Amino acid sequence: MKILALNGSPRLKGNTTLLIEKVLDSAQKNGDFEKEVISLAEKTISPCTGCYGCIEAKRCVINDDFHEVYAKIIGADAIILASPVYHSCITPYLKSVLDRAGFSSRWQQAEMKSKSESYSWGTSPLSGKVVAPITVARRAGQNFAIAELLLWASANDCLIVGNTYWNMAIAGKGGSIGIDEDPEGVNIMENLGLRIANLLAQLRK
Repeated sequence: MKILALNGSPRLKGNTTLLIEKVLDSAQKNGDFEKEVISLAEKTISPCTGCYGCIEAKRCVINDDFHEVYAKIIGADAIILASPVYHSCITPYLKSVLDRAGFSSRWQQAEMKSKSESYSWGTSPLSGKVVAPITVARRAGQNFAIAELLLWASANDCLIVGNTYWNMAIAGKGGSIGIDEDPEGVNIMENLGLRIANLLAQLRK
């Protein structure tokens, strides 16, 4: 089974990367998984334009690196959605991927209805994916950012991994890198890795 981590940080070796590594290392200690990390800052991914081209094409019609990332999402059993918190939000890197993945996936097995008809949504390629959100911030704004990720997962028929606490860590001042200064946050990430491994093991049966 495969665990994919989407790193929404513009800093390639920042605190978000360190947290992802903690989660993946913990999961690997508790199960045999293929793991991959995609740094979205190294990709060219435009935001969703609301063009509705995916309704007919059954795929996002914007041609950029999104399609490579989306294929990895569909091929994964568990997805870690990780982002630093900027002004109480996830970064545009991750937001662009989630908007386009969620919207185009919805239309792969659905058709546009007339104004007089209502929708009864079915499953999508994202249905049943195990999702775990992670955020890191200097101080505040984490609840809003992690809520974005949880709402996306719940609206796209994903399985959200529970944990012993919110999947958040506190970064040092001045943009310092070193989440080991937050031992409680590190422990939360290790617990998250264990719970991802346990849930995947249950789904594998």
